[in-house]
Amino acid sequence: MKKLFTILTIFFISVNVSVAQDAKKLLDEVTNKVKTYKNVQIDFRLTIQNLNKEINQESKGNVTIEGDKYALNMMGITKLFDGKKIYVIDPEEEEVTISSPSGQDADFTPAKMLTFFNSGFKYTWDITQNVKGRSIQYVKLTPTNAKDYRKEVLIGIDNQTKNIYNLIEVGKDGTKTTIIVNSFKTNQPISKNEFTFDASKYANYYINKLD
Repeated sequence: MKKLFTILTIFFISVNVSVAQDAKKLLDEVTNKVKTYKNVQIDFRLTIQNLNKEINQESKGNVTIEGDKYALNMMGITKLFDGKKIYVIDPEEEEVTISSPSGQDADFTPAKMLTFFNSGFKYTWDITQNVKGRSIQYVKLTPTNAKDYRKEVLIGIDNQTKNIYNLIEVGKDGTKTTIIVNSFKTNQPISKNEFTFDASKYANYYINKLD
């Protein structure tokens, strides 16, 4: 489950140098666009496939992001970050795990998933697809760190809005993870308590404080 959130935080050298520069320029446009948003709300579909391991999973989720704070809902689990603590709420287990961000949770958050591609990759201009009338330009990212678990990442970018449409991650173990953005809304009115954990709602839950 943590890997799924890592993958959300959890949602992106050509031989021809000019092509690589075009790819980086497009990614920079995405980054600059994201910086103008006060908040972002995304509904998405996630699929994970690995034929060798007989894995074929599909789920839906949504995330609200404002600065470094976020509220992520996926597979029945809610993950909140209020800027200081992370709260993972599991209704099935009736458990809330509270911790300070560290390791992967500190390095990879939903807020950073919109700009994670700014460093650590080589860039290659890939195909352009027409998806329901939308022009989607793909950029292929190859990790520069040989220890990275990813073989490559494809980011599909809407040429008109400069927002991310989808992300396809291929792991070295053959696992293919695809995130498709169904809805991308910005600067929405959100509750002041959107990222606040209300303990009174979980009086019967086991509270697991890790630090």
